[in-house]
Amino acid sequence: MFIDHAKIRVQAGSGGAGCVAFRREKYVPKGGPNGGDGGHGGDVIAIADRHIHTLLDFKYQTLFKAERGQHGMGSNMTGKSGQPLLIRMPIGTTIRNAESGELIADLTKEGEEAVIARGGRGGRGNSRFVTPTNRTPREWDPGELGEELELTLELKLIADVGLVGLPNAGKSTLLSRISAARPKIADYPFTTLIPNLGIVRVSDAQSFVVADIPGLIEGAHEGKGLGIQFLRHIERTRILAILLDCSSAEMEADYKTLINELKSYSPDLLRKKRLLIYTKKDLVQGRIKPLKARLRGDAPEITISAVRGDGLEELIRLIWDTLQQDDQAD
Repeated sequence: MFIDHAKIRVQAGSGGAGCVAFRREKYVPKGGPNGGDGGHGGDVIAIADRHIHTLLDFKYQTLFKAERGQHGMGSNMTGKSGQPLLIRMPIGTTIRNAESGELIADLTKEGEEAVIARGGRGGRGNSRFVTPTNRTPREWDPGELGEELELTLELKLIADVGLVGLPNAGKSTLLSRISAARPKIADYPFTTLIPNLGIVRVSDAQSFVVADIPGLIEGAHEGKGLGIQFLRHIERTRILAILLDCSSAEMEADYKTLINELKSYSPDLLRKKRLLIYTKKDLVQGRIKPLKARLRGDAPEITISAVRGDGLEELIRLIWDTLQQDDQAD
């Protein structure tokens, strides 16, 4: 099951208390203070793990607690610090404070770590309170409490190309033909209910990742259809591949709907490089009329039939060349 949103509570370890103790040795009846400090509490640390692909586990386990520090001991022995707690999360997870909305971490690379709750410091033992006028202090510090936070986790898939289109525009069929991904395909709207990723091989040493999200409809940015749940997954893509059913009688209106939904969700999406892919060429007789230049913004365009395989090799090369141009622009 694909889950891309979760809420958890994390609790870092509290520090151990300082110790009140005095030397008690033979022939030293009035030894000085030797109470040790408490150990520090363990941090809670999030780490990105490429082997995890969903936030499903966080639906069942919602409380995470790190180990507390041990109390100080006599003979100036410091308590053992608590072990940090590592929480493994999918690459692409953003972590926010559930109360304030503050971004705490954004895990975008394999092995990337972030401290999301800090453990408390250990308290001081009485040996720390010795002064010239107080040689036998009985003061000590309790350990500090560890941070306790409620966090929201949001997974945004990381892909090179995001497939965008109305329901039944042919996104899933295309993904299944150019990659090893096997999304559900059927002749009715909203066949795709979850995002799908596929790796497209250009050559033995060259590949890129494509994300297919559920189809957008007018009003998707307001929660209509399924788009609002998954639009976040194309925020990290480098380019957008906009699929238009060229058998549609309202192709220009379809394009305007898609662009408006992207803009309404986040204007930054329209700053990404775009490709126009006219799909279902096999359903159209004669020449396909492309969009007007003022609409497409001179985006590269190509006509394909994923069912018959027309134009797929050219499409893969076009996407690869566009990605290389994007690299050079950076």
